[in-house]
Amino acid sequence: MAKLYFRHGTVGSAKTLNLLAVAHNYERQGKKIIVIKPGFDDRYGQNDVTSRAGLTRQAHLIIFPGDRIELEKFDGINCVLVDEVQFFAPEHIEQLRDVADQKRVPVICYGLRSDFRTKLFPGSQRLLELADSIEEIKTTCHRCNSKAIFNLKCIDGKAQLDGPSQQVAGDETFQPVCSVHFTEQVDLTSYEDLQTSHNDRELA
Repeated sequence: MAKLYFRHGTVGSAKTLNLLAVAHNYERQGKKIIVIKPGFDDRYGQNDVTSRAGLTRQAHLIIFPGDRIELEKFDGINCVLVDEVQFFAPEHIEQLRDVADQKRVPVICYGLRSDFRTKLFPGSQRLLELADSIEEIKTTCHRCNSKAIFNLKCIDGKAQLDGPSQQVAGDETFQPVCSVHFTEQVDLTSYEDLQTSHNDRELA
């Protein structure tokens, strides 16, 4: 029985690099793969799947909101690889489940588990509910040697909790951090904002 896999990790944990390595190994053996990515992710170009290490390849299938992942596209395919899966809608995850079940082809999904507010992405939540196998791709905290579990949004040195959940940005905006440093940075920003507000009232 083919499985639906969810391989999740924080930003900077080499998820896409892992995907590209798996794609290379399948193709080196003469096997057919399909690489899928969301249309929302256009950081390196809408058709490109690119790792922070600089390796890249083109996706075979770009999925936009409202698109349907049609089963007939997967005839004769040996493996399906999905990048940035957190940007997919829950119904797309259900369709990927159908690909694994009905086409008997493994579907390996890579992405973030939670956003910069530590909340699950809807697509990731559905994967946690439906996946046969859930694996963590580990990396260390940007600020210490502990394991990173959260994604810190940091602009001009300050933690941010504002803005849309779905955002495309790089190392200049998001950092992998442990729970201690996530809480520390968020609390520090809250304190600084409170002090600024207090000073503004005194000046008024």
